[in-house]
Amino acid sequence: MSDPARLMRFVLEMRQAGVTDARALSALEKTPRTHYAPTHLDGLALDDIGLPLAHAQTMTKPSIVGRFIAALSPQPGDAILEVGTGSGYQTAVIAELAHKVVTLERWRDLTADARGRFGRARLMRVYAHVADGYDGWSEEAPYDRIVVNAAVAEIPGALVDQLKPGGVLLAPVGDGETQRLVRLRNGQREDLGPIRLQPLERGVPDEAPSAA
Repeated sequence: MSDPARLMRFVLEMRQAGVTDARALSALEKTPRTHYAPTHLDGLALDDIGLPLAHAQTMTKPSIVGRFIAALSPQPGDAILEVGTGSGYQTAVIAELAHKVVTLERWRDLTADARGRFGRARLMRVYAHVADGYDGWSEEAPYDRIVVNAAVAEIPGALVDQLKPGGVLLAPVGDGETQRLVRLRNGQREDLGPIRLQPLERGVPDEAPSAA
């Protein structure tokens, strides 16, 4: 864990960036972003910036993670499906608040790295799988809440089908230029304002084991 003064400043920066939900702030504070950041960038982990990952992926900036967590509002008994594991940081934040998290990543090496971090953090109810996020993960469905960490032109039907009645699905909807954060609940769509994330890509790449 980083020094307390820097962590306190981090939480203050989250508030200033608009993350005011008490549970989201607490989960961000308890989850060390340095544990999930690329090793050579851990000095930047408590700054409110995105960090580059392999395969041109991005570790989402923490204020956006806080915004997602507040909108998703995971509850203690919830089973959550997350599409787009990345570094595993948001997964770990959600795991602070929910019962179980199933997280999907299309890149095998990112999945393996995230699993290692979850193991070291002793997150025993986090399950990371290599999968095409558009298809969800029907083996553990239905889910109380589903969150998509990349933009889609339209919310995939497979994900809607894997959501429990009364559940919440959160996703950026739009193209590379104009996206809105949409929350789907009881068949109703709520527009939670503008957002800008990378598009969700299809398929599971057949990777060569070269370094990224």
